[in-house]
Amino acid sequence: MRSFGNLVWNEWLKMFKKRSFFLPYLLLAGAVILVAVMLYNFSGGDNGYGFAEMAVSTRGMGQMLTLLAVVVTAGTVAKEHSMGTIKLLLIRAQSRTKILASKYTAILIYVVTLVACMLAVSVLTGQITFGMENGSATLNDVLQGSLYNLIYTVVYVTLTFMVGILTRSSGAAIGIGMFSVIVESMVVQLLARYSWSKYLLFLNVDLSMYSGGGSSPVPGMSLAFSITVLVAYLLLFLGAGFVTFKKRDVA
Repeated sequence: MRSFGNLVWNEWLKMFKKRSFFLPYLLLAGAVILVAVMLYNFSGGDNGYGFAEMAVSTRGMGQMLTLLAVVVTAGTVAKEHSMGTIKLLLIRAQSRTKILASKYTAILIYVVTLVACMLAVSVLTGQITFGMENGSATLNDVLQGSLYNLIYTVVYVTLTFMVGILTRSSGAAIGIGMFSVIVESMVVQLLARYSWSKYLLFLNVDLSMYSGGGSSPVPGMSLAFSITVLVAYLLLFLGAGFVTFKKRDVA
């Protein structure tokens, strides 16, 4: 267990030492503050928690976080291949499965810190700009929105992680990952009329559709159903990625 922790720490240090490490945090904070100022000047906005809930929501600014996480994830394995460092990594006395798992764990930690950063900045900015009075939203609503955004981001990050392993190309991983996020709403609108579409990833990935008594796009869906579908897709993505990484020749 200690050796795995050291591998995760090593992967985290690789990410931390990059010049672009803090850029996503700064972009998210800047976007939140900019939107808060615009809403305050032009519409007056909601209370602070209402603004924070909007900011962290996958239907609000939360999707920006997902796109940034996709970009970071894409090069985790692909750049090891392109730079030739994958050979040095695999000569260690650690299994390929453990090495890849450490990379995935480091990415998950990074995603959690992004969501936590956006949550903190959104609540603080909302409190300063709009105050916490006279609104229907609560801190619990903001935390729930952050949890939905975390799950949403983890799913697309895992998809990107798999593509990066299969293609060894960070460009392909970024392209497919971002394309999937962008076309999601379009796919839902086009295919929601078909009952079989409830098994597709795109119709289940945004669990916020169930909050506040909301309805699913296809009859027969529920929160438990969507969670089950997402778990199945995550296992599929991780299974394909780990099997490929374990068996592929990197010589």
